[in-house]
Amino acid sequence: MIDSHTHLDSCAPPNAELVQAARDAGITRILTVGMDEETNRAALRAAEEFPEVWAAVGRHPNAAEGFDEAAFEDLVELARHPRCAAIGETGLDDYREYAPRADQERAFVAQMELAHEVDKPLVIHTRAAEDDTIRMLRAHAGGLDVVLHCFSMPDRWEECAAEGWWFSFAGNVTYPKALDLAHAAARVPADRLLVETDAPYLSPQAVRKHRNRPDHVVHTARFVAECRGVSYEELDALVTANAATLFRW
Repeated sequence: MIDSHTHLDSCAPPNAELVQAARDAGITRILTVGMDEETNRAALRAAEEFPEVWAAVGRHPNAAEGFDEAAFEDLVELARHPRCAAIGETGLDDYREYAPRADQERAFVAQMELAHEVDKPLVIHTRAAEDDTIRMLRAHAGGLDVVLHCFSMPDRWEECAAEGWWFSFAGNVTYPKALDLAHAAARVPADRLLVETDAPYLSPQAVRKHRNRPDHVVHTARFVAECRGVSYEELDALVTANAATLFRW
């Protein structure tokens, strides 16, 4: 089993306690995701410390204000780290007004260029900006492995599948009212399926009152397995193999 663990602001990358809990749950890989200069470096430090942990480095759209050539060059340096498995999260967010749209787009295009340069997957965040996210991906991400993190476009899954993009489902797929996400989780191509926690957010329904953590990904995986009519063991083997292919770890 694999997991994607996101940290933002005061949320820290996985520590020894979280990594051990993940081991006990059968998780063999954790992708911890940076959002800005500070958290990118924290993600890489965790990846250096724990053999299960790998890092994604990027500039989140909510942290894209002021993105410039110096910020890009910083990402270039970090992206070449041997424990960096992906670029991002990047993308567009029109739900929160944390960064001007022009800065978000500049950071997005730069990170697509970087993913091409270092030949690593691109992790996408999109919220209330689906049309523009898809348009920009089509314009700049051809030939990249694109991961739709915390997949949130269930009515467009067929369109995304036609592009060959990857679908990563987080804990919100388990929520009783998220029937459209469950429908998509049942139908996306098996060879493009991933699961994640998006920890410390979006705890699965079984532990929804608790702060999310990497070992909780098993609840999401069990739910997705039920959606697809397969055993947990089959789903576990599938997403573990998919992640190994995608992230080359």
